[in-house]
Amino acid sequence: MNRIPPAIVILGQNSLPIAKKISAHFPGSQIYGLIDRTSNTDINFSNFGETLRELFATETPIIAICAAGIIIRTLAPLLSDKRAEPPVLAVAEDGSAVVPLLGGLHGVNDLAREIAAALGVQPAITTTGDIRFRTALLSPPQGYYLANPEDAKTFISNLLAGAKVRLEGAASWLSESNLPLAKPSKRIAPDAKLTIRVTEKAIAPTPDCLVYHPQIVAVALTKLSNIEPEIAISLVQQVLENAGLAAASVAGFFALKDEMGNPALEAVSQYFKVPVRFFNLSELVELDSIEFIENKAAQIALTAAGANSHLIESDRPNAVNCAIALAAEPINASAIGISRGKLAIVGTGPGGAPWMSPEVKEILREATDWVGYKFYLDLAGTLREGQKRHDSDNREEIDRARFALDLAASGKSVAVVSSGDPGIFAMAAAVFEAIDFDAKPEWQGIDIRVAPGISAMQAAAAAIGAPLGHDFCVISLSDILKPWEVIEQRIAAAAAADLVMAFYNPISKQRIWQLARAIEILLQSRDANTPVILGRNLGRPGESVRVCTLGEFQPQDADMRTLVIVGSSQTRIIPRKYGDVWVYTPRKYEK
Repeated sequence: MNRIPPAIVILGQNSLPIAKKISAHFPGSQIYGLIDRTSNTDINFSNFGETLRELFATETPIIAICAAGIIIRTLAPLLSDKRAEPPVLAVAEDGSAVVPLLGGLHGVNDLAREIAAALGVQPAITTTGDIRFRTALLSPPQGYYLANPEDAKTFISNLLAGAKVRLEGAASWLSESNLPLAKPSKRIAPDAKLTIRVTEKAIAPTPDCLVYHPQIVAVALTKLSNIEPEIAISLVQQVLENAGLAAASVAGFFALKDEMGNPALEAVSQYFKVPVRFFNLSELVELDSIEFIENKAAQIALTAAGANSHLIESDRPNAVNCAIALAAEPINASAIGISRGKLAIVGTGPGGAPWMSPEVKEILREATDWVGYKFYLDLAGTLREGQKRHDSDNREEIDRARFALDLAASGKSVAVVSSGDPGIFAMAAAVFEAIDFDAKPEWQGIDIRVAPGISAMQAAAAAIGAPLGHDFCVISLSDILKPWEVIEQRIAAAAAADLVMAFYNPISKQRIWQLARAIEILLQSRDANTPVILGRNLGRPGESVRVCTLGEFQPQDADMRTLVIVGSSQTRIIPRKYGDVWVYTPRKYEK
């Protein structure tokens, strides 16, 4: 099961260096900073208690760089079921102490050890069982699942009281611990009242027997095209039941790359909460057995399970082509084959980090690769360790889109970065154009999403009031990708319809006459006193928002970093006390 990235919560700027050091150790983690007291964090919050309780309720691991008492008092009303508690830790502001507080069943002590190792200190672990036995029976290491945690408290109490335990099955983290194991010659001796069983089999645990399921089962699935997701889940359940295997022993599902994106595979992966990974045909191991020589599922399963693995016989429904292999050790599925590629086209807003949505920040944090125009990538922030950045010229949108799609098809998690909103004259359309016209089969399985951002027109409108308060339209004055005649027709039609108009790409070094012509067209049907808003460098250093009239507006008043809003006949200007103005368009239209 994949570990949820932790939230690192800080209350002051002095805690940021330690927070960043911890964050670098946990890919996908986010730093939460108290607003007005911190800067350069991933997410800002204003209420510490509400934020901590919300993270706790969503089972997000919490690393709070503050006093332990604050955390305890904040979360105390929520403490009712230790099985549902995520890991919660307190870390000293200077990194000198790491204290696990909650989440013993979900690996809080192991998390404390990881953080302490990253900071070069010793964790303040107080759990008696962990200290005495040098292992955590309640939270086994990655690759093992405790089937009956409800029995573990009494079981550990009996061990601490002096009871001996018999170990059945192999697990080095148990055999090399300080557990009071019965001697090899006495594994079945009467004095071993307790048992720890390590098995991939589905067995019923008992209070005096802790059962751990090692994730050694590799399930290969092929030819799922015509199977509904719900049916696929049911069939896999049946296959596991027929083989007598515990679902918790499944390390992952495996398939060929041409199955990437198959809804049945995605559904099975989500249901069993393990990853699905993909192979090229050339990567599969060769089988000598005539029985399996044409069985691609068998090849896939053995490839996933690795050396010293073996296929198991099971009664399989005819409706699914499935094979199961058992590995010699727990399988780290994330290191096998490739994952389904992800491509997110994100909008950073017109400015820097404060303009980005939490969704965009999370995508940028989790992506393996950033792709975009250099200036926009600079606005997106700094890379974490292991991420790659791919710069390109701003005029290479389609080539950039193709590159990003190819990168995602190789199993990467790619963020294509636009400023503003990616769906407004930006990279989202370029990506879908590439998909539409190139039609590469390997792109069909990519998980593609668009994450919106604050658009330049929204930023300009908000800075001056509410000029987009009634019907409006958006027009790009660039004639690189469409004929100027079409642009003129649209300006004239929008002017005749009395729409507020937002103009993107008003002017450039190569296009110096188009804006002047647009003004001419507007003045043919719109009053010269119509308000015009000019927003430049929105959200960036040197930001300015100026208001003039359509009659005063000159082409030299704008450049490529200017967003122009031309009001309708209804748009009004409200003078302010000290010389500034508000501009808005009433919601009610008066003829």
